[in-house]
Amino acid sequence: MNDVREVEVVVVGAGQAGLSSAYHLRRTGFEPDRDFVVLDHSPAPGGAWQFRWPSLTYGKVHGMHALPGMELTDADPLAPSSEVIGAYFDRYERTFDLRVRRPVDVHAVREGPGGRLLVETSHDTWATRALINATGTWDRPFWPRYPGQETFRGRQLHTAQYPGPEAFAGLRVVVVGGGASGTQHLLEIAPYAAATTWVTRRPPVWREEPFDENAGREAVALVEERVRQGLPPRSVVSVTGLPLNDAIRRGLEDGVLDRLPMFDRIGPEGVVWDDGRRVAADVILWATGFRPVIDHLAPLRLREPGGGIRVEGTRAVADPRIHLVGYGPSASTIGANRAGRAAVRDIRRLLAEEPAAA
Repeated sequence: MNDVREVEVVVVGAGQAGLSSAYHLRRTGFEPDRDFVVLDHSPAPGGAWQFRWPSLTYGKVHGMHALPGMELTDADPLAPSSEVIGAYFDRYERTFDLRVRRPVDVHAVREGPGGRLLVETSHDTWATRALINATGTWDRPFWPRYPGQETFRGRQLHTAQYPGPEAFAGLRVVVVGGGASGTQHLLEIAPYAAATTWVTRRPPVWREEPFDENAGREAVALVEERVRQGLPPRSVVSVTGLPLNDAIRRGLEDGVLDRLPMFDRIGPEGVVWDDGRRVAADVILWATGFRPVIDHLAPLRLREPGGGIRVEGTRAVADPRIHLVGYGPSASTIGANRAGRAAVRDIRRLLAEEPAAA
């Protein structure tokens, strides 16, 4: 059995939300290793950014907000975002002495003795009075299921496995998904591929007006209402629409972003609609998003009948010891920063009200 070690707070995940939370713990007097610990299953600093495809340069990243206490300056817009943000997160962890432990896999969080939570990992087991879950979504790509999918003779891959546009040279590619990743993939792949086809469940919504602070608040409020009701969160971008920038305009003008409705089934040679339309394909690229990584919380039975975890602010309604940051409305980089601060504030209040058991 793993050794059991006691701390006041365990932070699971060292992406934007986890590092923000660790920073605010440190800033308010918590000492790493003594009072809190940050566990990260990734091999290196950088959160999910370290796994992004090389062609996603830093200049193409939308809305990357700096971590609290340290700006990201002088970044080369032509450098891969994985390198820029990985180096930034590494510098951040060292500057604030956050002592992230990696690679550590968290297998389960369950009720422990004395009102503590037991966090079971691939190394130690931690007994904690509060837990900040900042596991994001990258490790749970969503793959829709369609009739005939197993018969397709070509290649199927998800955004999480996207290797960059050169891998699609001379191939017929169907891109599925109406979000930012889908449009980015299409615009990159089109110059290399023999043909591209874009299919989405709903027509894309293009946003011409600037995405100002009021629009941001409205979008976050819509996502927040879902998690307050215990429904699975939607991404913020799902309610904001897609920005109609110069690259998108060119894609619309040259036909790369001509969208087709979702196909009904998949055949050995491509995708098929019930009206008889067919599109031959060598590759189906599923740009269909991700789901929150929360299965390790299953022993605590936090899920509501609607499938999500009811959250007020960052606190799980069913268990005030659990805070979810980077979940639902705080899934953006600026939202993650604010959520980390809010979670630490609530946890300090909780620990002050409930003295540690002897």
